Amino acid sequence: MALLQWLGLSFLVAVQSSAVKNCHPGCHCEVESFGLFDSFSLTRVDCRGLGPSLSVPIPIPLDTTHLDLSSSSLGPISDAMFAGPGYTTLVSLDLSSNSITKLSPNALSKLRYLESLDLSHNSLESLSPSCFYGLPLSEVDLSHNSFHKFDMDVFAGRVNGEPVNVDLSHNKLVSVSPSLHGKTGHIRSLNLSANHLASAPSLAGLQLRYLNLDGNPITQLKEGTFAQLKDLAYLSISGLGELQEIEPKSFAGLQNLQVLDLSNNPKLKSLSPAVFTGLDSLQELNLSGTGVASLPTTMLAHLPSVKIITLGRSIQCWRSQKQGQFHRQIGPTQHDDVLNCNVQGVVL
Repeated sequence: MALLQWLGLSFLVAVQSSAVKNCHPGCHCEVESFGLFDSFSLTRVDCRGLGPSLSVPIPIPLDTTHLDLSSSSLGPISDAMFAGPGYTTLVSLDLSSNSITKLSPNALSKLRYLESLDLSHNSLESLSPSCFYGLPLSEVDLSHNSFHKFDMDVFAGRVNGEPVNVDLSHNKLVSVSPSLHGKTGHIRSLNLSANHLASAPSLAGLQLRYLNLDGNPITQLKEGTFAQLKDLAYLSISGLGELQEIEPKSFAGLQNLQVLDLSNNPKLKSLSPAVFTGLDSLQELNLSGTGVASLPTTMLAHLPSVKIITLGRSIQCWRSQKQGQFHRQIGPTQHDDVLNCNVQGVVL
């Protein structure tokens, strides 16, 4: 038995040494061992900043799970870029900051275990509807690109995948294709911040838990805008310099929403209590940096679970119970909920 263990350990050392030895010049390879007697190993390969002269596909160890090719001036991504040995085991791939203008429809087709893909800080204007087909993606970062519109069909046809997180922040999106409906229902996190969306997109059919619409030129939120997003827990609509109106029942249907961030919307001057209709689970409301200086006490009837409300620059209000009076015949009176603030003179 001792001999077998020794032989197993010797073999593992040989495998690890071979993995590092076969590391591409200019890359750094790190072996991570797991399991009893470190019997299982994975390799992380860091090839950041290799430059445009590299040959493709870049040779990587056969057990590579994480590959970083960021800041390497890759340009357009062809079908041959990730077709070599070692790529089929990739779980994470970083292609950020590479001046990528085009992603071939089949460039990622061999990466059947890929869960995390970073394409941020590139020059992509569009993606083929089939480019993510069959990938078990759980996290996709497309921030800092040049999208004028985005078709969610790029995620259609995923197999054996976990819920997808999509980050589209800091793009130049004008619209989101309606064709996403019914085809991308497993997406859990969607970041559309810092785009050119003039109105909140219709996202019915998505099982979102997180939605970020920060920094878009949205001027108005209409009744029922988010009605189909019943699973949403976090909604951020911050930094909208042109947002002036939120209609009553704009958030109706968000029965599981816990955090609502409406901060840094300076043209938003007032809010009707009916705006918060349906937010039965809301616990935190952020109105700092807006023109809203006071809130009516009746709004608590629409926010039965709220704990903290932030107003102005440094005004925080929290829910508490008004002290009841004791009556000998009927005992203590019913306690009423009130909002207390850390600044005097706030009208609620």
